[in-house]
Amino acid sequence: MNLWRKLGRVAGWMLVLAMVSAVALAQADFPFRDPKLGDDQRIADLLGRLTLDEKVNLMSDHPKIPRLGLAFSGQVEGLHGLALGGPGGWGGRGRTPLPTTTFPQEKGLGATWDPELIKKIAGVEGYEARYDYQNPLYDRGGLVIRAPNADLSRDPRWGRTEESMGEDPYLVGTMTVAFAHGLQGPDPKHWLSSSLMKHFLANENEDTRSSSSSDFDERLFREYYSVPFRMGFEQGGSRAVMASYNGWNGVTMMVNPVLKDVMIKEWGNDGIICTDGGALGLLITAHHAYPDKEHGVAAAIKAGINHFLDTYKDDLNKALKDGLVTEADIDAVEKNLLRVYLRLGEMDPAGVDPYALIGVQTTGPNVHAADATAPPWDQDSSKALARQATDESIVLLKNDGNTLPLDRAKLKTIAVIGPWADQVLLDWYSGTPPYFVSIVDGIREAAGSGVKVLFSDASNVAEAQAMARQADVAIVVVGNHPECNAGWNVCPTPSNGKESVDRKTIVLEQEDLVKQIFAANPRTIEVLRSSFPYAIVWSQQNLPAIIHITHNSQEEGHGLADVLFGDYSPAGRLTQTWPTGDAQLLPLMDYNLLHGRTYMYSKDKPLYGFGYGLSYTTFKYEKLGTSSGKMAGDGQIEVKVQIKNAGNRASDEVVQLYVQHLGSAVPRPQLELKGFRRVHIEAGQTAEVKTELKARDLAYWDAAAHVWQVEKEKVRLLAGGSSDNLPVQATVEVENGSSLTPIQMRELAVKGQMENH
Repeated sequence: MNLWRKLGRVAGWMLVLAMVSAVALAQADFPFRDPKLGDDQRIADLLGRLTLDEKVNLMSDHPKIPRLGLAFSGQVEGLHGLALGGPGGWGGRGRTPLPTTTFPQEKGLGATWDPELIKKIAGVEGYEARYDYQNPLYDRGGLVIRAPNADLSRDPRWGRTEESMGEDPYLVGTMTVAFAHGLQGPDPKHWLSSSLMKHFLANENEDTRSSSSSDFDERLFREYYSVPFRMGFEQGGSRAVMASYNGWNGVTMMVNPVLKDVMIKEWGNDGIICTDGGALGLLITAHHAYPDKEHGVAAAIKAGINHFLDTYKDDLNKALKDGLVTEADIDAVEKNLLRVYLRLGEMDPAGVDPYALIGVQTTGPNVHAADATAPPWDQDSSKALARQATDESIVLLKNDGNTLPLDRAKLKTIAVIGPWADQVLLDWYSGTPPYFVSIVDGIREAAGSGVKVLFSDASNVAEAQAMARQADVAIVVVGNHPECNAGWNVCPTPSNGKESVDRKTIVLEQEDLVKQIFAANPRTIEVLRSSFPYAIVWSQQNLPAIIHITHNSQEEGHGLADVLFGDYSPAGRLTQTWPTGDAQLLPLMDYNLLHGRTYMYSKDKPLYGFGYGLSYTTFKYEKLGTSSGKMAGDGQIEVKVQIKNAGNRASDEVVQLYVQHLGSAVPRPQLELKGFRRVHIEAGQTAEVKTELKARDLAYWDAAAHVWQVEKEKVRLLAGGSSDNLPVQATVEVENGSSLTPIQMRELAVKGQMENH
C-alpha cells in the first residue's frame, strides 16, 4: 500500500479518536458549538463560560481551554509561502524544519501585477497551513497567517522593502485583497486560514523603529498609508492585523485611538488586532509611553489589542487587581478575537468545518486528490505555480540590440559569475523549500548538453575575467544577500538592509564587478538579484541587457533560465520608482510624500519609473475610449484600452490606467494608478482591455468634514505600459460633486465585492 495512503488511514483513526474525546470532554450541547446559532450568540456563550484566568490566557498564542475541549490556532509567518523553517527558525527552535512551497519575495510577487496569480499562491499557502496544522504526523504551525505585508515602500532605503508589494496604494491594496481571498478561501462561512495583515501603520523605517514616529497629516493617512489595509478589510475580508512598533504623530500604534475609531468602527475589523513581537515591553522602554507594563497592557486592551506577542499575563493580572482594566474591557476585545477562531471552525462540532479533513484524510471535501500520493509541497501543481510566479516576477530592465533571448544553437560557452549564484538565498521570513534550483543549475539545465556552462563566485576577479573572456556570453549575478550574510542587526555592506537595519545608500558596490567582467567580455548580461532598487546608472548606460529578479523562490534558476533563453517573454513590472542615486532621496524619516516622494509627487527623472518593464515583443497602444465622456458624482464609466502586439512573439503586457485631476480645489498627486490588467496577447493580435472607473475612486479626504469628497471637475485618463509611457488618453467630466462617509464607502466596497463574486 502507498505510504501516504497508510498514513492517511492512521491519521483518520486518530482523528476519530480525537473527535470522540473532544465531544465527550466539551459536551457538544454547549451553545457555543451550535452552528445554527448566530456568531454573536455563540461567542457570548463561550465568553460567559470562561474564568478570568482563561480570558487572560486567551490573548496568548495557541491558547487552550482543556475543560471545554478547545485548542485555538497559533500564528505563523507566510509572506511568500508558509514558513515552518527557514533562517528564522519558524518551525520551532530545536525542531526539524517542515518543507513548504516557497515563492519569490513579496517584492517579486508584487512585480507580477497579477492578482489572480497571487490568489492561487495564497491558496496553496493556506492549504499547506491546514495540512501541517491538522496532520497528526506534523501538528505544526497554525491557521492565522501573518500575511500579506500591506505596508508601502515609499523609500528604497527601507530595510524591509523586500516585504512590500510596492509604493502605490491601489496596486498594493489590490494585491492585498487577492492575497486575503486566497488565504481565506471561497467558503462563505468558514476560512481555510486567516489573513493577518502587517504592520499597521507606516512601518517603513527600520533604524529607530522601536521608538520612532511616522508623521503625516490625516489626508495622507486616508489617501495613502492606510489604503491597502482598508482595502484588505473592506474588499478582502481580512479580519486580522498586526499593530506596528512605531507611532503615528507621536502616539504608538498599539495604543493609537485610530485602532478603534477607524479600523474597527469604520472599516469593520471585528477580528484580531495583535501586537508585534515584544512591542508591549518597547511601549515602556523605547516609547516611554507608560511607567510600566501593567499600565501599558491596560492601555493596549482599551485601545483594541486582543492578542499579545509578548509576556503580558502577570502584568494584566496586576492591572485587573489594581482596577486599571476590567473584565468587561477584556470581554469587549475578546469577542473579536473569538470571531476569527469561529470562522476557522475551531468552535464547531465535528463534521461542520469544510476544511477539517485536510491533512487528516486523503479524500473528502476540499481535500486534494494528490494528497494520497504526496504532501502538498511535493505535488507537481505546487512546483509549477512556484515556477510561474518566478517567471511572472522577472523584470527586463534593458535589452539593446535584442541581446536577449539567448539562442542555444549559437552558444558554445556561457560564464556565470557572481557571489552565491550557485545558491538560492533565503530571507528571514522564508520557509524551508522542499528543493531549490540555483541560477547556475537553471542555466546549465536550460542550455543543454551542447553548451558548456562555467561558474565563478568572483572571489578571484582575475580568474572570473579570464573565464568571461573564453565565453560567448557572460552572465554576471550581483545584488544583495537578504540576510546581509551577517547576524541580527548587522549589515556590513552599506547598500544592504533587512529587518532592523535600513540601507545607507542605494549605490551598488558590486557594480565594480560588473565593470570588470564587461571589460573582459562586452557581451555581458547583468542579473540583478535583489530585495530593493539600486542606482545602477553605469550598467544602464553601458551594458547590453539587464534583468531584475528577487530572492527566495525554489524555482529561481528555472524562472531566470526561462527568460534568458526565451522560453518565457518577461512581463514583470517595477512596483517602485528607481532613483538615479542618493541625491534624489529625501530624508528617510520624512513621511510627507508631498515633499517629492514616489512617482505620485516626485519631480525628478528616475533611472526607471514606476510600472516600468520590457518584454521580447513590442506593444502598440492604439486608443483609449470611455462609455461616456461624463460621469455623475456617484456614478461610474467603463474604460476601454485597445492594444496591439506589434511584434513577432506572444507575450503578456501589463496595461496600466492612471488619472490626473485637472480642476481640483485641493493639492492632488501628479499621477495616480486607478486600474491595471495583466493580459496575454498573441503576436499580431489586438486586445481590448476593459476596466471600470468609479467616481468614488477619484475622491479626496476632507478632514474638516470627515467625509470623502468627489469633486465636480475634469479628469484626464492615461493608459500605457508604465507611469512614464502613457501614449493614449481621454478626458472625462465629473458632472457633480458628492460626499461619502467612511461607512458609506465601506458599504459600497463590500457590495462591489459581493457583485464581483
